[in-house]
Amino acid sequence: MESKSFTVVLFFSMLLPTFLYAGNPILKGYYADPEIMYSYKTRKYYIYPTSDGFKDWGGYYFKTFSSEDLINWKDEGVILDLKKDVPWAGRNAWAPCIIEKRGNEEGIYKYYFYYTGAGKIGVAVADDPTGPFIDTGAPLIDWKPEGINRGAEIDPDVFHDPVSGKDYLYWGNGYAAVAELNKDMLSIRKETLKLLNPTHFREGLYVFYRKGIYYFLWSENDTRHEDYRVRYGMSTSPVGPLEIPENNLILSKVPEKDIYGTGHNSVLQIPGKDEWYIVYHRFCRPDGIKMGRAAGYHREVCMDRIEFNEDSSIKEIIPH
Repeated sequence: MESKSFTVVLFFSMLLPTFLYAGNPILKGYYADPEIMYSYKTRKYYIYPTSDGFKDWGGYYFKTFSSEDLINWKDEGVILDLKKDVPWAGRNAWAPCIIEKRGNEEGIYKYYFYYTGAGKIGVAVADDPTGPFIDTGAPLIDWKPEGINRGAEIDPDVFHDPVSGKDYLYWGNGYAAVAELNKDMLSIRKETLKLLNPTHFREGLYVFYRKGIYYFLWSENDTRHEDYRVRYGMSTSPVGPLEIPENNLILSKVPEKDIYGTGHNSVLQIPGKDEWYIVYHRFCRPDGIKMGRAAGYHREVCMDRIEFNEDSSIKEIIPH
């Protein structure tokens, strides 16, 4: 089973667009870099964000929030505390992602939680979406790909390819890398590592699949900048190369609404329907734009709808 899709009853399918446009932000408080998952085990939705509001992104723990209807979100508490649970990191808990897996024979669910800690990428495992998550004891990625002398090893994204059945990990700041995960989901096949070619790329790569096309979304500029925003590319393969549409900027600021710094997203699909939503963060509204550098760590989580043109390109998203 794959974590990046979810089932929702017709009632909430009809209700969701109205709620989204009227109800941002969807979480109370300062949070960023949201990853969203539907769990087939619990039949609930979960958001896994960066805990924000810490000076210079100094947060050290991850929480999750659950919902039965995508409207009311419950704080499920801390699921991984880097100071207590991850000795090799201990600080700077950023930008997680997660995938739900179910054994074909035994039917046991496992949750693989990839995250940034102290500028490295780790992975922790649990039997339930709310944990407890147990770290493997060492970073999964604490090295740069050959030939790369820039950027940072942060912002993982995990993707299950519905065509090949393979699982991939994407990551990078200043560069974008992808490698196939081994069957254990705890290690990568280094021989499969590739560098991708997104233009104006800073960080936050996210991949989803629709109608034969792999979509790659990423963030441009620094998260402290009001023009932190989302661009995208398309491919016929989960490892590229990417085709970059001429107009590939799909999510950006709306100054007249005091909306700035819209970036670092994940994506939701309603199974069986061609309905898609983007979950992202922005400066806290309306005062974030006045905070200067601190706006980059006083962010809030939002959700809006994604729509496609007839040629499968993504329409510009108007944040609300």
